[in-house]
Amino acid sequence: MQSVFNATRVSAMVGGKEIILETGRLANQAHGAVWVQCGGTVVLVTACTQTMERDMGFFPLTVDYSEKMYAAGRIPGSFFRREIGRPSERETLVSRLIDRPVRPLFTKGFRDEVQILANVISADQENDSDVLALTGASAALSISPIPFEGPVAGARIGRVNGEFVLNPTLKEMEASDLAIVIAASRDSVVMVEGEAQFVPEDVIVAALEWAHKEIQPLIDAQLKLVELVGKAKMTVTPPVENAELKARVAELATAELEVALRIPEKMARKDARKAVKEKVLEALLADPALAENANLGREVGDMLGSLEKVLVRRRILKEGTRIDGRDTRTVRPILIEAGLLPRAHGSALFSRGETKSLVVATLGSSTDSQRMDSLVGDVTKKFMLHYNFPPYSVGEVKMSRVSRREIGHGALAEKALKPVLPQDDSFPFTLRVVAETMESNGSSSMAAVCGGSLSLMDAGVPVTAPVAGVAMGLIKEEGEYLVLTDILGDEDALGDMDFKIAGTAEGITAVQMDIKITGLPTDVMARAMAQAREARLHILAEMAKVLEGPRTELSKYAPQHAEVFVNPDVIRIIIGPGGKNIKAITAATGASIDIEDSGKVSIFAPTYEAMEMAREMVQYYDQRADLGKNYVGKVRKVLEIGAIVEILPNLEALVHISQLDTNRVEQAGDVARLGEDMTVKVIEINGDRIRASRKAVLLEEQGVEWNPEDTARPSGPPRDRGDRGDRGGRGGDRGDRGGRGGDRGGDRRGGDRGRGGDRR
Repeated sequence: MQSVFNATRVSAMVGGKEIILETGRLANQAHGAVWVQCGGTVVLVTACTQTMERDMGFFPLTVDYSEKMYAAGRIPGSFFRREIGRPSERETLVSRLIDRPVRPLFTKGFRDEVQILANVISADQENDSDVLALTGASAALSISPIPFEGPVAGARIGRVNGEFVLNPTLKEMEASDLAIVIAASRDSVVMVEGEAQFVPEDVIVAALEWAHKEIQPLIDAQLKLVELVGKAKMTVTPPVENAELKARVAELATAELEVALRIPEKMARKDARKAVKEKVLEALLADPALAENANLGREVGDMLGSLEKVLVRRRILKEGTRIDGRDTRTVRPILIEAGLLPRAHGSALFSRGETKSLVVATLGSSTDSQRMDSLVGDVTKKFMLHYNFPPYSVGEVKMSRVSRREIGHGALAEKALKPVLPQDDSFPFTLRVVAETMESNGSSSMAAVCGGSLSLMDAGVPVTAPVAGVAMGLIKEEGEYLVLTDILGDEDALGDMDFKIAGTAEGITAVQMDIKITGLPTDVMARAMAQAREARLHILAEMAKVLEGPRTELSKYAPQHAEVFVNPDVIRIIIGPGGKNIKAITAATGASIDIEDSGKVSIFAPTYEAMEMAREMVQYYDQRADLGKNYVGKVRKVLEIGAIVEILPNLEALVHISQLDTNRVEQAGDVARLGEDMTVKVIEINGDRIRASRKAVLLEEQGVEWNPEDTARPSGPPRDRGDRGDRGGRGGDRGDRGGRGGDRGGDRRGGDRGRGGDRR
């Protein structure tokens, strides 16, 4: 649509769709603002910076992605009916998705505060907004004066019927066995995040190579936009390094730091490094000139950090030996204990080196599923994995809260395990897995994957295969790439890559790659994935020594489940007015009951006995009549042709007037009285229509064999009931029956009330 505002627009054809980048219509006071559109989905991304009053010692970058409900024509479901409070899990994950590829691309030494805001302002529920926001962030930074060494572009890779699809629609994703988000520059891939359905490593590598070529038009479009409206970049003056002080620190620290960095145990190594720093500072403070430097402690810390990086990387490259003495391919020792928590449904303690995760699986009912408000409507999750990283796991004191990192690690582990879970129709439980990081020295998210798989199997969840994960690292020096298996925390901090890969023996289920260098060739990625597969198979073998597969039965503490199918017409009866009946069942049994419109009733109860009790209480409202069986029912209606008797709850049968007695009955009300009990036999079932007979019951009581043929519906016109006066209201001549006449009937049914004589 042509804008009346002075907007600058460029576009690119990617994956058969046009992606539009526009600036100048909105947010013109931001340092960079870009409107990104694909189909009916629009994301507005802004980038702003401001000078910090003091150097924080790190780069203060903030990225926030938010979805406005109006974008999809929805009103927020919150009490306040507005988007407030903490971001949703998806918003947090997309914020991280944007942050990770752009953060390494800011000019080194730039320490001013930067804020990137990405707002979804239109959503067509067909084209996903996350990859548009990633590209938009790069474009907004590129046209701004902020020193950013981009651009990069984002895209999602799917595979439908064996063919790669770039930026597939949400519907196409349902048929895809691959869902990987890639961020790439002109030359290389800079970030990977996604999941797969047991896809081989070579297919993942081929997908990344293909997507890298396919998204180049988005790089071209951003460069064109910079050419048209780009602003001059800010000048960054890196802090001048004190070469003399650096040399002095190296002289004082190198020998002892090399010894400290060969200590395998993390905490002991940390103490040794701290002791080296204290000793160096003590020596430097003896110099009066240096003693006056207020920033000496921080400067020395930075210099020691740089020296550690050089020493560790040099040792790995030259000796092939890592900090803990391993070679580049060996996985740390693995220890596993399953079923250690006595009352949890499933539990496992997974330890790999100095990383240890206690993972617990809990089964719940369908009512325990997570319901979330989103642009595509209410979303329900029946599997959740929550990852926790308490400060004690690294011997620190910090505020205990759920960080973005914890949400991201949990989402990755959740993606890794989701493909092996049983289908809802065969296993309707809600599953929650919680990974508590007990100790951390690298790859705790992959420990959550391994422990999560073991805890599910310990609970008896019928997963199709065990899943394991491992984190791979990288050292790049002078054009040489060295891949490291199962990295330590220090190797993550001092290395150039963190590549997490999870899957089964069959193939990959989840990947996540972040790099600190400008890019990574796909052949190096292929080498890392092949090395990761070798490690994954080793870990799976260690896991199999403890649990080869799921336990044959669910935990005795897990909910008991049963399914009952009822007539949809009785659902309202089961629920009762204001939920009275269903609440009574829940209160009596402790069961959770979920009723679908189709008549399917799912019962989740704490014990088998409670489940059976709840089943009986539900079925009470939906009982079926048996042909030939006697029932004691209540007369609900008296009609001219007979009576309606409720033989079971909400189940009525017609007792024809010819079946009310062994003798002829002139009026149904003579035998059937409203609200009274009547014993009847079911003599015909025709769909929802049931016929019953009191006559058949009376004959049986008299010892007379009942003839089913006697139950046929009468045909022809009813007998003439015209002149009944001489019968004295069923009295008079019928006085020999004693009741309905003569002694009983004269005044009651005859004479005075005149159901004969005077009245007729």
